[in-house]
Amino acid sequence: MSEKQELLTTNRKALTINLAGTHYGTIAEIGAGQEVARVFFQAGSASGSIAKTMSAYDMTFSDAIYGKAPRYVSRERLTTMLGHEYNLLKERLQEKRGERTCFFVYADTVATANAKSGASGHGWLGIRFQTKPQEEPSDILIHVRTLDKKNVLQQEALGIVGTNLIYGALYYREAPEKFIQSLADNLGTDRVEVDMLKFSGPTFAHIDNRILSLHLVKYGLTNAVMFAPTGDVLQPSEVLYNRPVLVERGSFRPITHVNVDMLNCATAQFLQEPMVKGKDVVVILEITMNNLLADGALDEQDFLSRVDMLGHIGFTVLISNYSEFYRLVSYFRRYTKEMIGVAMGINTLLEVFNEKYYENLEGGILESMGRMFRHAVKLYVYPMQQMAYDNYQKTGQPAAGHSQPAHAFAAKVLITARNVNVTDHLRNLYAHLLENHYIDCISGFNEDYLAIFSRDVLQRIKNNDPTWERLVPAKVAEVIKTRGLLGYGKPPKPATAPVTA
Repeated sequence: MSEKQELLTTNRKALTINLAGTHYGTIAEIGAGQEVARVFFQAGSASGSIAKTMSAYDMTFSDAIYGKAPRYVSRERLTTMLGHEYNLLKERLQEKRGERTCFFVYADTVATANAKSGASGHGWLGIRFQTKPQEEPSDILIHVRTLDKKNVLQQEALGIVGTNLIYGALYYREAPEKFIQSLADNLGTDRVEVDMLKFSGPTFAHIDNRILSLHLVKYGLTNAVMFAPTGDVLQPSEVLYNRPVLVERGSFRPITHVNVDMLNCATAQFLQEPMVKGKDVVVILEITMNNLLADGALDEQDFLSRVDMLGHIGFTVLISNYSEFYRLVSYFRRYTKEMIGVAMGINTLLEVFNEKYYENLEGGILESMGRMFRHAVKLYVYPMQQMAYDNYQKTGQPAAGHSQPAHAFAAKVLITARNVNVTDHLRNLYAHLLENHYIDCISGFNEDYLAIFSRDVLQRIKNNDPTWERLVPAKVAEVIKTRGLLGYGKPPKPATAPVTA
């Protein structure tokens, strides 16, 4: 029987750990968790792996053990639990069995939700463990959302995903993609979402957590992951909770002056909105998985290049699989009731009004617009030059071609949100959104930047054409050159003859 078949069930995973006897430790659960220890005891032979289980359900007891906490279901609480229990484990068992045993602590702090609340349950789960006796431990932390409607099913799901986490840490730690996929074993992604994952410690010194997060989206465990400018993996609710959000979608390959100008201008207008004034706004640059997979396969280095560039100039980055903007807005609505702004160019605006994207909705484009604009959402639209717009209408690409110099687009006629042409039968819908300020023109933009297109800049980088440097922010040019990103410094590929009709 293969390993995959033998270890199929949650019970079998727990029993394998119990029988192996290589890891010995503590399971500590507070809040609505209480389930992982049950799985290990029901599996049998728990004395082979369990030194102690505990549950501090009452807040006073929890505070007495772990100290007071501003939030009980939080990353900070989880790391405090792991540290406290691991120190106790070593203090009490190091002398007796430290030379022959790998210690571990599993902990979770969880809140379930009932159907009436409309919210999902969520929790922080983690494991601190040794891979060899006497070595420094490593950590794996995850944040989960439980998607079942009934509490008893949410609790069951937590027992399963917690067991998957422990088993994956002990048996799949050298195969991160397999580890990630195994988190949904015996559950499926319709019952639990893992929206944050972080490996740390000596066992994972070679691991880039951004790649792990990308695989969470790739394998359907979540729809979006977020990174700080430093590159650290963020849990979305920690960033978005009850804050106004302004987002710009793009390929950012590379980010150019036009991307930054669009966002700066949109931010200036967003901050003047009555619902936003005086509030702490979060500004995000978003890349869709569709964009990352544009060439058919996921290029991890290309992904890291983009995140590095955006972080280097101070931006928070979101990677999502939300092709449609109404789904992106719904994602933000999980975490905030504040205003949401979306900055975009004319070509993206026209894609928003392309009905082919809404064929899966019973109400088609009307349903999508209702979902997107139902509460305090506004699109801020950056203009496009007439020549680029005409070319977009003909070819689907805003730029006439990589070889075109910037001055080729020097026409003064601008296409804005007020004079853009949408499909005839959607004009009344568009006019309604425009006149009621669901869609606004971006003002204060730099006309000199309108001729810049990422595809053109990328081609100049690959061709070793130094003119690309003046088309991107200085810090971006610096990081591209010092790290050799996006093909910089490599011999250009031989030109191919153009294909003619």
